[in-house]
Amino acid sequence: MDPALAITAFFTLFVVIDPVGLAPMFVAMTAGMSQRQRLIIAARSCLVAIAILTLFGLAGQKILDFIGISLPAFRISGGILLFITALDMLFERRSARREEKADGATAAAHDPSVFPLAMPLIAGPGALASMILLATGADWDVTLMVIGVMVGVVALVLALFLLASPIERLLGATGVVVTTRLMGMLLAALSVQFVVDGLRDLGALPVS
Repeated sequence: MDPALAITAFFTLFVVIDPVGLAPMFVAMTAGMSQRQRLIIAARSCLVAIAILTLFGLAGQKILDFIGISLPAFRISGGILLFITALDMLFERRSARREEKADGATAAAHDPSVFPLAMPLIAGPGALASMILLATGADWDVTLMVIGVMVGVVALVLALFLLASPIERLLGATGVVVTTRLMGMLLAALSVQFVVDGLRDLGALPVS
């Protein structure tokens, strides 16, 4: 198994899911709850997100075939989607949208574990696209590796959910902003690579 592929999968999913950025949202949506209530909500949201992302990792190719979308076309569109996500991170638009979703969910329901925590905050469009891009058309060992990496990233989300308050105090507002900007820049470069790979698969660019 190629260690570079595992590193790419981890970085992609870590940046797109953004465990550090989700932690403040979790704190806001569970304000006033006991530690036990927070644990239940955190565990349920992560399990639901794992199930959704696993489905897209395993059945991504079948979904694309059924709709009639080629893998290169999906790579290009997925790369564009990831690039938009990167821009959101660089200009704080994603944080604003997440806060709006969090506020709406808090007003609508007391338990935010499935919506919006599991989806669309953890298993959002970028994460779903990343699972299909990383796992579709790959050998079973690679697909299982991608799913394993995804489970590891969601486990980090769970850990940060449970440690959200002290981590937020440790990083401070400036630390969170700097981390988000750095991840956004790296994700932008990676998303361009997805587009380049898709264009090469279509024959629009020469193979290097």
